[in-house]
Amino acid sequence: MWTYGCVPSLRLAERGAHSIRKSWQCRLFSSHAKEGSSSSPQPKPSHRIQREKQKRRQERENAILSSQDGSAEDSGIKWSQKERIVYTALTPPGEKKDTNLPLPSSYSPEYVESSWYLWWEKNGFFTPENHDRLPHPKNKVFSLCIPPPNVTGALHLGHALTVAIEDALVRWKRMQGYKVLWVPGCDHAGIATQTVVERRLLSEQGKHRQDLSREEFLEEVWKWKNDKGDEIYHQLRRLGASLDWSRCCFTMDPGFSRAVTEAFVRLCDSGLIYRSEGLVNWSCTLQSAISDIEVEAQELPGRTMLSVPGYDKKVEFGTMVTFAYPLDGEDGEVAVSTTRPETMLGDVAIAVHPDDPRYQNFHGKHCRHPFTDGLIPIITDTVVDVDLGTGAVKVTPAHDHTDLVLSQRHSLPRLSVIRGDGTMSAVCGRWLEGTKRFDARERVLNALAEKQLLRGKRDHAMSLPICSRSGDIIEPLLKKQWFMRCDEMAARAIQAVENGKLEIIPQFYTKTWKNWLSNISDWCISRQLWWGHQIPAYRVSLPSSSEQKEELWVWGRSEEEARERAAVKFGATLDSITLTQDPDVLDTWFSSGLFPFAMLGWPQQTSDLQQYYPNSILETGSDLIFFWVARMVMLGMELTGQLPFKQVLFHSLVRDGHGRKMSKSLGNVIDPMDVVTGVSLDRLEEKVREGNLDPRERMVAMEAQRRDFPNGIPECGTDALRFALCSYKVQGEDMNLSLSHLLSCRHFCNKMWHTVKFTLAVLEDRGTEVETLEETVPVSSVDRWVCSRLYSAVVVCEQGFGACELHTVTSALYSFWVHNLCDFYLECIKPVLKPRHHQAPGQICSEHTEGERQVSRSVLYHCVSVSLALLSPFMPYLTEELWQRLHPSRAEDAKASLCLQQYPRPSQLVHWHFPREEIDFTLVQEVVRVARSLRARCGLTKEKPDLWVVCSPNQACTLLHFGSAVQTLSCVSNVHIHYPQGADGSCPLPSAPPPPEGSLVGVVDHSCQLHLHVQNRVNIDKQILKLSQRKKKLLPKLEKSVSRTRAQSFTEKVPEHVRQDMENKISALTLELKNIEDQLVVLQKQQQQKS
Repeated sequence: MWTYGCVPSLRLAERGAHSIRKSWQCRLFSSHAKEGSSSSPQPKPSHRIQREKQKRRQERENAILSSQDGSAEDSGIKWSQKERIVYTALTPPGEKKDTNLPLPSSYSPEYVESSWYLWWEKNGFFTPENHDRLPHPKNKVFSLCIPPPNVTGALHLGHALTVAIEDALVRWKRMQGYKVLWVPGCDHAGIATQTVVERRLLSEQGKHRQDLSREEFLEEVWKWKNDKGDEIYHQLRRLGASLDWSRCCFTMDPGFSRAVTEAFVRLCDSGLIYRSEGLVNWSCTLQSAISDIEVEAQELPGRTMLSVPGYDKKVEFGTMVTFAYPLDGEDGEVAVSTTRPETMLGDVAIAVHPDDPRYQNFHGKHCRHPFTDGLIPIITDTVVDVDLGTGAVKVTPAHDHTDLVLSQRHSLPRLSVIRGDGTMSAVCGRWLEGTKRFDARERVLNALAEKQLLRGKRDHAMSLPICSRSGDIIEPLLKKQWFMRCDEMAARAIQAVENGKLEIIPQFYTKTWKNWLSNISDWCISRQLWWGHQIPAYRVSLPSSSEQKEELWVWGRSEEEARERAAVKFGATLDSITLTQDPDVLDTWFSSGLFPFAMLGWPQQTSDLQQYYPNSILETGSDLIFFWVARMVMLGMELTGQLPFKQVLFHSLVRDGHGRKMSKSLGNVIDPMDVVTGVSLDRLEEKVREGNLDPRERMVAMEAQRRDFPNGIPECGTDALRFALCSYKVQGEDMNLSLSHLLSCRHFCNKMWHTVKFTLAVLEDRGTEVETLEETVPVSSVDRWVCSRLYSAVVVCEQGFGACELHTVTSALYSFWVHNLCDFYLECIKPVLKPRHHQAPGQICSEHTEGERQVSRSVLYHCVSVSLALLSPFMPYLTEELWQRLHPSRAEDAKASLCLQQYPRPSQLVHWHFPREEIDFTLVQEVVRVARSLRARCGLTKEKPDLWVVCSPNQACTLLHFGSAVQTLSCVSNVHIHYPQGADGSCPLPSAPPPPEGSLVGVVDHSCQLHLHVQNRVNIDKQILKLSQRKKKLLPKLEKSVSRTRAQSFTEKVPEHVRQDMENKISALTLELKNIEDQLVVLQKQQQQKS
């Protein structure tokens, strides 16, 4: 009947399935003529796309169950349990951890994460009041709020991603010297909390909510909140979030509640909030309207039996019923189709297209309702699709969003046939009144069959709206509710982005922002609950209004103010007025929309509000762009006259290893604490069994766990989890969680641990103190290279943080520490730090002086120290632990913390910038890579043969410059550099003799090749096999490259530098193949001689 966008050019025939789909996709809107638009809250995909998504989901599930899924890269990954080391020193809570104890042999998250957070918190390091104690304060402010999680829940990986990103930004700004405020908070989560407490009452006391008064029930809710509500705060602390807990905000706190009341009153006074009858998403189990985010779509391929709360037997869905309405006063009938036959008692018209030739003679006629005997007019409307179904559509305005709009256009009545509790109303007649809606469905079908009006029933793919809180089927019902007009506020929100006052990151969300806000409908803000902010509106009863049917309403900040308003509005005395407060509460998203300024004391002009509002940034998941972010912008601009924040940073969703969205309904949600502390497979499966999943979903979830985590999840620690989450590109496509990536980050933590352990050992052996960063001037080529690499990493960090692209920062830091510092620099300086007493003749490197050793010690120290500071925003626990040990003088200072130190800046290391060394060292890395490959090819382990490098004069100069590094990293005894005689170049050393015949040859590039002299140590047969395999692999590559260059478009369209790269690649491949041929000839001769 309607596609997801609710655009009036859509089909109107198969109305049942599409109207149900409308019930979950459309914003709750009023029946008021102006507000009752058919616009949906956000552009939705077509039904075809929904079916494709359902198909892909089905394929993933089938692949998991059939053990053919190759999408999860962690399938069968192996890992071993690491030794758990516990911090046993008697450190009082809040006191500084003792880092004078010996450094444990290996990294243990449990040891590292002990004691630090309580010390940070007790000393107020996370409060803006600590700003003046920073060693480098700036007169700049950085403020934001954490997206308040539901008080009922526990953190999931989506929350952990939010915390990791926000805390990285917060700690970076704090280390830059900003005055930082990051406010924690929790949302009261009206429906979720009420549902949890109702279940608890039923299980523990055998009582329902209705057995208590409202006040008694709210007392139970507050008891539960005080007992359980702080669990999420403990998890946030465990994740290292540097929040200002002194300003913690709960949306039901008295101060916040006053802000909610003030907002409602002001919006009512300005005419933006009004009361009207509107069609809402209704949960019959909760007996309340619910928000769109609490509605989940379940795709049905056809006939499906589902369990529904309140029904003993499963209920049939996914079928399309066709029945006939007989014409009144003449022979003939009009057939219509629906997926909800029980609503036909509320039909008030039949719509056909005015140009449909089948119904030309039916215009203006009536059909007779078979059960009510009422007349149903046949109306014409161009919105009907003549090609779909019978071309005739039943119109049920009280139970379908589209039909409601149609009724407004044709002045049709609205008959509500389903009550709020899900039973049929008196309008249906005695035979159905009080019957449950899905039981009534069967009765209606049987009655239609008895009257011989049932024309058919078939399978029909559809999208069924499910209440995520109760599991109930959503019913669109007409209810009197409070609505908020959004069109003008939405226009201002669009303009704020277009004129650059509000920046959305990534920018591609600006189109989504504009599309949704341009088609926004009025927002139903009332909920039929007890837990929440009771609406500060009062129904007025006057002595003279006893017979008046129209509702009279006023609002106020208190009942006294409301009474005074009523007296003025209706011209009555205060004593003659009776007020009854609306029992409904406000939508949780209404109070959440006030969070950026209500948390700072609004409507009072507090010092916090003046200093920290507007917030600097909002960071949240992209799935909240409509439900929360847009509403904060609209309410903030309307109530404060300012945008609530200057930037919005959206991150993508975290999916499981199979690409499925993490959801309780799929049983694949991962608790971040399970990653931090580790969890067994048995416990993971137990959590799935505790969930409310149907048998197939439970089976899929548990099979996926067995495949992804056959041994459970290892203890990774907070730092590894945070670093792993920040290393994904969060400003793009959704991310698939990878256990191997988590383990890689855990191994990175261990590598950091051992690097610092090595550094401490080096520093303990020194005779003098290391020089300061400013005084340290690298001398050797490899010192200059690693210093320049660190400088480049600092530049990338500054740029990446500034652009909120944290994955570029983590990538640069990981690459520097692992690939530059550990893989190359540490290996290069080990011979420097341990003086040689015997040096083989002909070696390139020479004996190192004590001065060189001292410089290398200082370089190593500062590389590690600066890197720890760079990593601190991502790995607060590990970097604090290691930094304190690296700075023993700071460790004695009870107030000295890495999180308060200045974040490294490029200007501090500009004297370490040597771009030539960085460029040249790439050749060294390639030479080392090929040399190691040659050693591995012939199975060398401890042996150190001689290495010949045949290269150009310029390359020779570079390799001589890094001679000791080449020799050390290649694990060879001597390096001989040979370049062609008479070649033009400025190489200071004469060329070495050519390499001996029979050496293993490896190609670095088209002008550089290596010869490893291992003739007497080679297994000839093995080498012939390996070279033959290598030749077989290279020939297709060469042919493919050559064929590309022969294409006519290659010289015409391909840029010069790309053509040059291709020519170099062809030269290198040709040279390597020639070398392989030459080696094969030599080896085959040797093979013949032996035989």
